[in-house]
Amino acid sequence: MRTLKSSLFLKKCEGFTKIVYRKSLSSLLFITLILWSCGIATTRPKLEMSFAQSAFLAAKEAKADELAPNLYRKAEIYYIKAKSNYRRKYFDKAKKYASLSQKFSEQAELKAVKAKVLDDK
Repeated sequence: MRTLKSSLFLKKCEGFTKIVYRKSLSSLLFITLILWSCGIATTRPKLEMSFAQSAFLAAKEAKADELAPNLYRKAEIYYIKAKSNYRRKYFDKAKKYASLSQKFSEQAELKAVKAKVLDDK
């Protein structure tokens, strides 16, 4: 009688561990899916931020703040927004703003260099 009860108990325990294992595996998969979709697995836009920074510094060196103030100011605003969003880990927005900053920085630098060349003539 005692062995029958212990064997029934073991069967119940085996079934319980299978259920717990299945639930823990499905929970783990669910948590992984949630974390992946929340952006934890998003890559950092390091390259875009680096390009934006170098373009902005090049525009500053070309005196774009004096010779092309509108474009330079736009580039500066977008660069500040990109850095802010990068710090907050909003990498999609940071990438977008870094690209815009790079675009306006390059335009400001070009306009400043053109203005310098035309003034020298």
